[in-house]
Amino acid sequence: MRSVRGKLYLLCALLVFASIASVYRAPTANAAQITVRSLQLIGVGTTGGSLAGGTVNHKFAFTIPGGNTVGSIKFEYCTVAQVTACVMPTGLVTTGATYGGETGVTGFSLVNTTNGAPYITRTAAAVGTNVAATYTLNSVVNPTAVNTTFFVRISTYTSTNATGSPLDTGSVAASTANPIVLQGVMPESLVFCTGATVTVDCVTVTNPTINFNQLFSPTDTATATSQMAASTNATTGYSITVNGPTLTSGSNTIPGMTTAAGITRGKSEFGMNLKLNTTATSTVAVGAEVTPTPDGTDLRGQAQTGYNTVDQFKFVTGETVAASNNGGAGPTNAQLYTVSYIVDVAGNQLSGTYTTTLTYICTATY
Repeated sequence: MRSVRGKLYLLCALLVFASIASVYRAPTANAAQITVRSLQLIGVGTTGGSLAGGTVNHKFAFTIPGGNTVGSIKFEYCTVAQVTACVMPTGLVTTGATYGGETGVTGFSLVNTTNGAPYITRTAAAVGTNVAATYTLNSVVNPTAVNTTFFVRISTYTSTNATGSPLDTGSVAASTANPIVLQGVMPESLVFCTGATVTVDCVTVTNPTINFNQLFSPTDTATATSQMAASTNATTGYSITVNGPTLTSGSNTIPGMTTAAGITRGKSEFGMNLKLNTTATSTVAVGAEVTPTPDGTDLRGQAQTGYNTVDQFKFVTGETVAASNNGGAGPTNAQLYTVSYIVDVAGNQLSGTYTTTLTYICTATY
């Protein structure tokens, strides 16, 4: 009987120990996975977001599984993901970071006292299910190793100081990279062309030999047009002068108009302007305005005094007929000019074929 009683005591003791062990078993973590997560490295000024050692902004985006009360979210920078202990990347600095904004789950402020492990905190509150959120940490100094991937372990906590067991976890990855430096040279530039017709970019230029629209007559005005285009990056822009003699036939001439004036039929005169004229000059309005229209910024080219008034004409060799000085002299994109020529003759103008060769000179000042 004594032996049986001893065995019963031992069995009871084992049952009690097993019961106590079951009651005091250590708790296990059951953190949910943070999903749809990413880290965007955003450049600041001329500093690229992935520049090694660059001071840039880190924008985290992820979906919080939810259903928990969240008081803080920690961002722990590591050289590996969540497999082993965290080793902070060399050169990383988060203690100078500032809070750049938030969406989704909001109301946080940044605590950056521990380098490599900043967290955001708020009064703990419930979070809905699967809430998409973004958080931006400004002025984070990237790790200094080039072409190196680093990881940030994201954890949510009920506590307001990122302590205790995490509620939800997940990792994101980013990498530093060498910047690509592109370099090119813009030389001093002047594009200028003349012809019967030209395109504004001077790609197409037609024959520069031009005939007036009709025979010269003391009762009607003969007209003709030519075109030119110009652009430059010169600091003070360009000026265009007309150079050459008036119309001549042997020793006979048709005088150039030395002052800007309207036409006078029955008087021998040769003139020009850079305007869209009206039927006061000829039956068909001759000429065109400079195009594109000058705006004083990117398009500065315009006709100059003496050549910039509708139905007023002038011709003095060597004078400036156009310049890029609208809004002040300066560089300009390409513009197209149409030059209108007029001829009136007196009844006693001697017959003959009257010609002139005009040279337009475009001078850029850098």
